[in-house]
Amino acid sequence: MSRHKPLMPKATAVWLVENTSLSFEQIAEFCGLHVLEVKGIADGDVAHGIKGLDPISSGQLTREEIKKAEEDPDHRLVLAESKVDIPEVKTKPGPRYTPVSRRQDRPNAVLWLLRNHPELKDSQVMRLVGTTKPTIAAIRDRTHWNSNNLTPQDPVALGLCSQVDLDAEVKKGALRLEREKNEQRKKLEKAGTLLPTAETTLPPGLGPQPIVEDMLPEPPAQRVETAADAEREEVIGPGERGGEITAEEQRSR
Repeated sequence: MSRHKPLMPKATAVWLVENTSLSFEQIAEFCGLHVLEVKGIADGDVAHGIKGLDPISSGQLTREEIKKAEEDPDHRLVLAESKVDIPEVKTKPGPRYTPVSRRQDRPNAVLWLLRNHPELKDSQVMRLVGTTKPTIAAIRDRTHWNSNNLTPQDPVALGLCSQVDLDAEVKKGALRLEREKNEQRKKLEKAGTLLPTAETTLPPGLGPQPIVEDMLPEPPAQRVETAADAEREEVIGPGERGGEITAEEQRSR
């Protein structure tokens, strides 16, 4: 069966009931109606004043398809493929409508959501209850004009939202918190661990210090004998350099 439904399904059902011998189930499935609604059309209890729409002239069904369905009760009508494919128009959901009798209960519902589900963002609370961001901020900061008289109340019990919508928003908030925790954990692991307190609080000069080559003691310079030293040795004599006499020279004297 085609995913598309016929144009003006109730008017099409009226024409099929009046001009064909199709079963109620076949007409109901093709037009997207309930079987009892089709039976009510046949009995005259439903669709008063609705003129039937011929699906053959509008190109939604063929005579062969109708004849095949009349001969076989198990056959399901198939909508004829249109020559022009009209794209489906996606409507953007607007703000949730709140009945006038329930609008005074919205601050109580906001207070309940802020206390029981702090993981929800302001935009999620706005979608659930149909309130505004300044109202949420005023209730959170207790600057609302009626904050002393507010009582937390479940928005589902008040009829401001369904339990399915509330569970879906709570699940989204929990997943968002878990994702933020994982990102924070990855940042900490990437930054590395901190040094121990014992190493970061040592007074200057007591902790491990790097070895610098300029701080090493210089090796003793080797004496290089020059021509002046050799001449002085010939005048003074061996062993008497710098006023010192060796033990062999003392024995010879």
